[in-house]
Amino acid sequence: MKYTVVDVRTRAEFSGGNVAGSINIPLQEVVENEAKIMALEQPIIFCCASGGRSGQATQYFKSKGLNCENGGSWMDVNFQLNQ
Repeated sequence: MKYTVVDVRTRAEFSGGNVAGSINIPLQEVVENEAKIMALEQPIIFCCASGGRSGQATQYFKSKGLNCENGGSWMDVNFQLNQ
């Protein structure tokens, strides 16, 4: 299955470790990058450090009709994708 992982942590957090192939768009920048995110291959899995920020991004984009899920922690997403 094809999907896109969008990590909404800060650039500093992202550079400290991330899901291979994921895209980093910090939560405070998702609205200004809405068109870019809407154009990504769906479904989109949002992740962050614990699931809080990615939950906000998921809720926002689901209201826009995007096929997306909250993956929670990037480490959980990494684990799930590498099984």
